[in-house]
Amino acid sequence: MEKLVINGGRKLFGKIDISGAKNAAVAILPAAVMASQGVSIIDNIPDIEDVQCIERIIESLNCKLIRGNNTVTIDSTTINNVFANTDDVRRMRASYYLIGALLGRFKEAHVDLPGGCAIGVRPIDQHIKGFEALGATVNIEHGVVTAKAERLVGANIFFDVVSVGATINVMLAATLAEGTTTLENVAKEPHVVDVANFMNSMGANIKGAGTDVIRITGVKELKGCNYSVIPDQIEAGTYMIATAACGGEVVVGNIIPKHMESISAKLIEMGVEVIENEDSLLIRSDRNLKGANIKTLPYPGFPTDVQQPMTTLLSVSRGRSIVNESVWESRFKFVDELKKMGASVKVEGRTAIIDGVSKLTGAVLKATDLRAGAAMIIAGLMAEGTTEVTCIDHVDRGYPHIEEKFKMLGADIRRIKTEDC
Repeated sequence: MEKLVINGGRKLFGKIDISGAKNAAVAILPAAVMASQGVSIIDNIPDIEDVQCIERIIESLNCKLIRGNNTVTIDSTTINNVFANTDDVRRMRASYYLIGALLGRFKEAHVDLPGGCAIGVRPIDQHIKGFEALGATVNIEHGVVTAKAERLVGANIFFDVVSVGATINVMLAATLAEGTTTLENVAKEPHVVDVANFMNSMGANIKGAGTDVIRITGVKELKGCNYSVIPDQIEAGTYMIATAACGGEVVVGNIIPKHMESISAKLIEMGVEVIENEDSLLIRSDRNLKGANIKTLPYPGFPTDVQQPMTTLLSVSRGRSIVNESVWESRFKFVDELKKMGASVKVEGRTAIIDGVSKLTGAVLKATDLRAGAAMIIAGLMAEGTTEVTCIDHVDRGYPHIEEKFKMLGADIRRIKTEDC
């Protein structure tokens, strides 16, 4: 076990380059197993535990995988196994993309039910609805999802709720189905578009990703390709918020500024200076910020994955702020940790009422999930005194070398061994 020890109160200065998008990479890697010819070389892969986990799962299918410097080479022509039943599968949420990928290519998949952060009820009913509409039979027994089909045939599918996972998973399966599939009420997140672009690079025919309707014309086979993953919108937002919280001036580079618009707009409303360049944002803050109201929504709305860091920032912003978490019902568990530092936050169901305080003070904190861990680190960076953040294995799932990146900006933060979690 490891923990982070932070001596807070330092302003942040410099430039930080953002890594490839976690949520895109953990879907693109399973999608790569659908290629029956050639080799895929995927660049800008983030060095995080979730990616390493999905790589190990793919290797368990008898797929050849070579790791390079932020690059993964995948030869999926050797796959002869449709059973993904390892501990890694049960540890992470994105392992469910192997259901769509294997079902699409082999018309059969046996995948253990996924794990992931405990941020609320995360059913896969919309995934199953889509697979069944394509002609598959899906059963869940003894913790294993089994999907089989004699053939997959295109269909019109309307999702009951907007779901990133279901949109991507059904899109994968439909890519090798016969005829045309129309997906409505789909997710429009940047990583959904990125997966569609990757699939098209392999020879798929997917149109409309990023809009309300995706149309997929099935093809007979997919081939390996070269591809580069988009920058991570959530990592970028985290460093933007950290700069706003600590004060200073930071250039957040290697990003797509349009993906950041909902976060940029809210920071500007609070009094942060945000200057847009071609592939970067300059963030300048004097810490004299006012509160704001936020409601998390599917893209292009304010992202749920940035809510916890933003709530932490609002805890030291003037006046009262209200945060409504409309995506996940259990995403305020970290508030109890924030209160240890002197924050004034009252949670009522999916709503947090925040009365800004003048400062936070250091404390021993526990990262309750991935994004909560990032929020706790931001709290420690701006707090008075020393903060310890335990259970940082959650953070390592989604943020590459987070303490090293903050050190580059002038933060006093170090990683040490511990027996606590």
